Amino acid sequence: MRAALPVGLALTAAGTVGYAVAVAAPYPGRSLSVTAVMVGVTLAAIGRSKPPEGES
Repeated sequence: MRAALPVGLALTAAGTVGYAVAVAAPYPGRSLSVTAVMVGVTLAAIGRSKPPEGES
């Protein structure tokens, strides 16, 4: 799960940029930017969580 935080942050950033571009000039598939933000935030939250007790 160590890779979840950087991947989540990257997806969130890419989704945010994609959304900003879509506001200025709509393009096909722009709804994927919102999905990228949602998945990115979820992965970032998972990456920040502490491991369960008994695991390292």
